[in-house]
Amino acid sequence: MRYAKDTRPNGVTNKEAAELLVEALPWIKAITGKTIVIKYGGAAMVDEQLRADVMSDIVLLKCVGVNPVIVHGGGKDISREMERSGIPVEFIDGQRVTTEEGMEIVRTILAGKVNQQLVRALNEHGNFGVGVNGVDGGTIVAAPVSEELGRVGAIKRINTDYIEDLIAADYIPVIASVAIGDDGGYCNVNADVVAGELAGALGAAKILFLTDVDGLYMDFDDKSTLVSRLAVDEAQKLVDDHAISSGMIPKLRSCIAAIHGGVEGAYMVNGTMSHSILIELLTRSGAGTAVYNEGFDGETLPQNIGNFASKLLVNAHRMR
Repeated sequence: MRYAKDTRPNGVTNKEAAELLVEALPWIKAITGKTIVIKYGGAAMVDEQLRADVMSDIVLLKCVGVNPVIVHGGGKDISREMERSGIPVEFIDGQRVTTEEGMEIVRTILAGKVNQQLVRALNEHGNFGVGVNGVDGGTIVAAPVSEELGRVGAIKRINTDYIEDLIAADYIPVIASVAIGDDGGYCNVNADVVAGELAGALGAAKILFLTDVDGLYMDFDDKSTLVSRLAVDEAQKLVDDHAISSGMIPKLRSCIAAIHGGVEGAYMVNGTMSHSILIELLTRSGAGTAVYNEGFDGETLPQNIGNFASKLLVNAHRMR
């Protein structure tokens, strides 16, 4: 025998639970059938519980008809493996110096270890995840930036056919930021840059960058300066004027690139907070900093609910 009070987690009443679902409904309607790119990194990728929370959030999005696409890096794991292999860990202007030998470690760690860890965690909920890197299907083509940086690449073009096929088949692509070089080699490309460029190429509705902070602060030491929303022109001015911390500039640049690529909204979200993805996408309050184009209200309803959502609706009708 079980008492009714034991079925309500953390003291949440039935009425409160229902109100949460009602609040989420218009936001679910607004993103159903759309593609959302999630750049996954930081503590949310390293901490086992946070990783489980992120994966459950992403599967929930899939279950309501969203098409999630995950892009990831793995900088800490790469640095550790380079140190073990006796390869110097060196950065120039925030970019990892990547020799030919170092590139082999990048490929092994990103496309092998980290990618498969994430796919396995995702597939705890069902066989949704498919591990991909930019070499697969010629998805990401890059060119080395300079001799000084070695195999660090700048994106030249993105071919979305393979990723779109996976989405159409109702899989969740998990993409490692390794690219095929236009010289026939391999390139190490910043995962934030890959996510921003890919979101635009896929025609994604939104992109989320998981970070280890609550969002963009005008002054990180003053927590009252957390920015909730800013237009893309305002974001560009902050970058041009170097008015924010250097660590946030690459992410803000990637947000700007995604918006210019046609993405409706870009969001910097604290991945160390459990279920921050759902809070940002399915509640009015949100959970981070949003960058948007002027005139976008964030509540545009989808024109096509998508194949996966159609199946859900068919099942719902059968159960009536």
